[in-house]
Amino acid sequence: MDIAVIGSNMVDLITYVDQMPKAGETLEAPTFQMGCGGKGANQAIAAARTGASVMMLSKVGDDIFAENTLRNFQQNGINTQYVEKVSGVSSGVAPIFVDSSSQNRILIIKGANAHLKPEDIDRAAAELQQCKLIILQLEIPLETVYYAIDFAHRYGIQVILNPAPASKALSLEYACKCDFFMPNETELEILTGMPVANMDQVQAAAHFLLEKGLKNLIVTLGDKGSVWLYGDQIVKVPPCKVNAIDTSGAGDAFIGCFAQHYIHSGNVLEAMQQASLYAAYSVTGKGTQSSYPDQTQFNLFKQAQQ
Repeated sequence: MDIAVIGSNMVDLITYVDQMPKAGETLEAPTFQMGCGGKGANQAIAAARTGASVMMLSKVGDDIFAENTLRNFQQNGINTQYVEKVSGVSSGVAPIFVDSSSQNRILIIKGANAHLKPEDIDRAAAELQQCKLIILQLEIPLETVYYAIDFAHRYGIQVILNPAPASKALSLEYACKCDFFMPNETELEILTGMPVANMDQVQAAAHFLLEKGLKNLIVTLGDKGSVWLYGDQIVKVPPCKVNAIDTSGAGDAFIGCFAQHYIHSGNVLEAMQQASLYAAYSVTGKGTQSSYPDQTQFNLFKQAQQ
């Protein structure tokens, strides 16, 4: 197995709006779409669609959404042996509102995701030890994230930590144990309390974290590309210019694609460049996973960019 994703799954409830309603106001929205999401699941799907063999550790609820989530993983070739149901609990849900400028506002209800515990990692230990890389996010309990980091450290498995949704409760000591720390600019701002309105400010905030002992910090910057900082080095990857329709899940697309390319090439810059292209493709379609290309579609897209 190439990659283990220990994290969340959600049911995305996506509403496309011309403008956001004010307090007490009711507006008609032109379009609604339901799909599979959650940061962990999104990253797993992106990695699998770009060619990685992926196992998922996650929890689903005791409701109508659970079977659909499991079926979606399986249709994408993801090992679901450790995607387990929690009785009497809802699946995770994410209402998403996308405005006319393609910007999104997201609420999450963790549901069963809050029940992913350290003992679940212990049960999957034999399979996890065979993986080259573990991907983590913060839509599951922090104690589980920390336990997974310690597990990976013990067995020499590389770790990507995506600190999303950003939480100041996150231990930087644990973050520094990870091989890659990958926030977006908003998460970087929350974690540091520093402004990120321009590249100089992004670099200042990033260096604040690097001074704490992070190994590799990769910040995704939306339509401004991404930047990799390590030691005293700064490597910028420019964006791929596209007509963005919906940015939901673009960061997860980046991380999943990055993970797949990195474990096969060992080249961070090359993996970032591929991930930037993959994320760019994703924003040209609606939804999260529904906008992620498979390898054939991605190859055609890359050819068209040359």
